[in-house]
Amino acid sequence: MQTVLVTGSAGFIGFHLCQRLLAEGFRVIGLDAMTDYYDVALKQARLDQLPQSNAFVQITGRVETPGLVMGLFEEHRPDYVIHLAAQAGVRYSIENPRSYLESNIAGSFEILEAARAYPPRHMLLASTSSAYGANTEMPYRETDKADHQMSFYAATKKAGENMAHSYAHLFGLPVTMFRFFTVYGPWGRPDMALFKFTKAILNGEPIDVYNHGDMKRDFTYIDDLVTGIRRLMDAVPLRPEDGIVPEGDSLSPVAPFRVVNIGNSDAVQLTDFIAAIETALNRTAIRNMMPMQPGDVPATWADASLLHRLTGYVPSTDVATGVAQFVRWYQDHYDTGKPASDA
Repeated sequence: MQTVLVTGSAGFIGFHLCQRLLAEGFRVIGLDAMTDYYDVALKQARLDQLPQSNAFVQITGRVETPGLVMGLFEEHRPDYVIHLAAQAGVRYSIENPRSYLESNIAGSFEILEAARAYPPRHMLLASTSSAYGANTEMPYRETDKADHQMSFYAATKKAGENMAHSYAHLFGLPVTMFRFFTVYGPWGRPDMALFKFTKAILNGEPIDVYNHGDMKRDFTYIDDLVTGIRRLMDAVPLRPEDGIVPEGDSLSPVAPFRVVNIGNSDAVQLTDFIAAIETALNRTAIRNMMPMQPGDVPATWADASLLHRLTGYVPSTDVATGVAQFVRWYQDHYDTGKPASDA
């Protein structure tokens, strides 16, 4: 039985990934700080859905705590490491940047140091589409320069990519950084637009629509993202012996290191996303039109061709289907008593 260490295991993505790995017969070591950035009860409810067995070990602790991750590596010797633990949120990084410094940079350092001491077969670390920053040419390709991050959150995630590359080069650690886009679906985060919009519409409250709705996002359904991560586990990068990288590949010429987009390859207008929520709820939103928020970008759009080349997989769940799945989960979990439309 192969062992996978998943940091951020009680988080939105981590929970779904743990479900998939356990269903496939992996042994999973989960680490999560259970912070109160959002509702801890929701995080606990996610963990309660995971099968309780010898195949799953859940540990509460901060990834940045010196020595904690090293001890987990020493005890469990994971074959794979999937590092999802991070302080998330673009807007919150303006209010509380230190939490991003500690979790995203110091936490990633602890992971890399532990992997240096006890090398896993493959490390997969979460980055973000926000790393593309001020880039305007779309769709975003992994080979594009990403030098102008527009939020401290994005800057810490890009710093994590650079740190991981240095360890991959110096110590031969196979590393895949996956840049995910706007992820949504059942058990999602309360600070994300879909969750906030659904709650507000059901309560008859207005929703804040930034940049007056003139925004596009590459909405990626959670099951598609998890499938992408799972497929990438088997796509272990190798340092090119001659330093020559195939065209279109983000593989480093000097390290077993690669960056891969996981996105739906479709830029959806925010107003269309809201319309899908309205259809699923059979209600009309009250829109509070707002200017663009600091740190935000007007559009994101993934080129997922490298993911397809490496794994044969491309995310494909359309927004109407994914939003309806979330709404069904939300109304069931919070017992709103208002069944979602089947439309």
